[in-house]
Amino acid sequence: MTTAGRDVGAGREDDRTARGIDLEATLVRYEDGPDRLTVYPPGLSGVARMSTWLTADADAFRDLRGAR
Repeated sequence: MTTAGRDVGAGREDDRTARGIDLEATLVRYEDGPDRLTVYPPGLSGVARMSTWLTADADAFRDLRGAR
């Protein structure tokens, strides 16, 4: 079974996590609701960008360095 880029059964990471993933983030602040953060790979446009982004409330994201 593969979960989050890891081969759980063998205890090893696949190529996606071994090489790292570059992402950019854009924060949009709202006066009447929660701020929203969109994360996406850099350098994409059109359909490729529209199919590879994730948006959620900004407070749902955590700094990885602080979580380690």
